[in-house]
Amino acid sequence: MDRLSFEQKTKGFLCNGEPFFFIIDFEQENCIALSPKEAARQNILFNIKGFSNAPNLKTEPDSNITLDPIPLNYERYKKAFDHVLNNIHAGNSFLLNLTFPTELKRNVDLRTVFNLANAPYKLLFKDQFVCFSPECFVKIKEDHIYSYPMKGTIPAHLPNALELLLKNHKEIQEHNTIVDLIRNDLSLVAKEITVTKFRYVDKINTATGGLYQTSSEIRGKLPLNWKDNFAQLLFKLLPAGSISGAPKNKTIAIIKEAEQYKRGYYTGVFGVYDGNTIDIGVAIRFIEQINDKAYFKSGGGITHQSVLDEEYDELLKKVYVPTL
Repeated sequence: MDRLSFEQKTKGFLCNGEPFFFIIDFEQENCIALSPKEAARQNILFNIKGFSNAPNLKTEPDSNITLDPIPLNYERYKKAFDHVLNNIHAGNSFLLNLTFPTELKRNVDLRTVFNLANAPYKLLFKDQFVCFSPECFVKIKEDHIYSYPMKGTIPAHLPNALELLLKNHKEIQEHNTIVDLIRNDLSLVAKEITVTKFRYVDKINTATGGLYQTSSEIRGKLPLNWKDNFAQLLFKLLPAGSISGAPKNKTIAIIKEAEQYKRGYYTGVFGVYDGNTIDIGVAIRFIEQINDKAYFKSGGGITHQSVLDEEYDELLKKVYVPTL
């Protein structure tokens, strides 16, 4: 639906206190708002922190499941990385999230991945893609808006992994930059912006081992009539700063030049209103079906301190499905 229809439909849901699901793509060209039952009828299944329209299907982990990456061509990544780094050195950007699709060898369908994955934000979209995201974009509760930018990742099995992550100068700079960006974004729609938690650590378990990731919590106070203007509020914040960069507009232009593919729903946002709270995730950790092939889309933040081989390895390390 177009933006006007999306605005009218979300306003209707909110004013009537009716739960609904919604999704917006990275380019902000496609947006959908549906009741949970309407979404299920269209084969759109979600589970956001237990609020779900999906059947309660328990799938036992299978050691024979194959989801192996076919590594992205190194020279293709190097060309994009060099283009980004040249722009950073020229002062056109100081943080850019560079992403690429990685082809998968697999023996499972998207629905099985949806059932197996353990993540706070899960989505199966019309058998076109599955998303199992750990990252909150924004949450709105009791007239306050919260954001949880996630920047900084390291394999948990490494010796002194936590210390390495927390003291890594590149990761510190990247995290500080995204916190500043999100603070500025929230100030467009809210007042009294406060960083309530800074650089805390979560551990994510995967089939190939654990990952440590750092996040922060940022809070702002919304005007009392925010429900009348929810869609306009949301579009002011998009795309999410953590998967674009800073300064946002120029960085997005560089992303398009470097990646040379349309992200679509990958790195867009999706969420729900449960009747009390709005909870929105960033559409990362994402497998898309294109014809008869499956692609895992992943990426990482590039700064002037980034090293080509390290960033290439990070992109591949993020190709995983978090399981129980």
